Amino acid sequence: MPNHRISDTIVKRMEALILEGSLKPGEKLPAERQLSVQLGVSRPSLREALHKLAARNLVDIHRGGGTYITRHLNRTMEDPLMALIAKSPESHKDVLELRHALESVAAFFAARRRTESDKSTLRETYKQLILSHGKGDTAAEAKADADFHLAIAAASHNQVLIHVTRCMFSIMEKNIGFNLDVLYNQPSVFEQLREQHHSLLSAILRGDQEKARETADRHIAYIEACFLDLGEKQKRQARALRRQGNLADLSHQEDNPSLNL
Repeated sequence: MPNHRISDTIVKRMEALILEGSLKPGEKLPAERQLSVQLGVSRPSLREALHKLAARNLVDIHRGGGTYITRHLNRTMEDPLMALIAKSPESHKDVLELRHALESVAAFFAARRRTESDKSTLRETYKQLILSHGKGDTAAEAKADADFHLAIAAASHNQVLIHVTRCMFSIMEKNIGFNLDVLYNQPSVFEQLREQHHSLLSAILRGDQEKARETADRHIAYIEACFLDLGEKQKRQARALRRQGNLADLSHQEDNPSLNL
């Protein structure tokens, strides 16, 4: 078989692995000799295929430093505008609404399509989520939470959904971190969220599609309701301060980001 046909076959195979999420942005590929053995192709054919992938901006080849899946696969969702959205307190309600839609669909299809490997990943990410609580590191806990939800998206085996969720990962992480900072000061919130995450995990593992979707809906709806309740409490406190003529603390109440949710 001519080399160019072999290299095209390799390109298609690598593209499929990238599309399904098996090869992730920034991931280093095995050394050329090892990868050629894994794929069952010659090194010249592999080298030609890698150069074709590089021309399509799917891999970055560093002379003497290896070959990597490009970090910019998700570039359109990580541009400066998206960074501004991630940092804006006013955006948190919008992100929650988008998560409501995406995570409901992801949970449904994860329950339908999850494999034994997916189950193992889901159990491990849930375990890390629970272990991350109470260590005083909100950023680490937010990442563990986002990892759990990303694992659910991966278990859906919907390639578009996986990449949209992965594109949004940094925004989800910041959104979750904001939620934790604000809500964990409220009584029993962690217990509620832990129960919801466990129910979601259990529904997916046993293949209960409707229960998984319902639990994902309930999880995000609970967070939204907590913010609404917190906002109402802060508004009542602000009114009480106004009645007392204590305007010194009023600006803090009016400027609290949670009121925008």
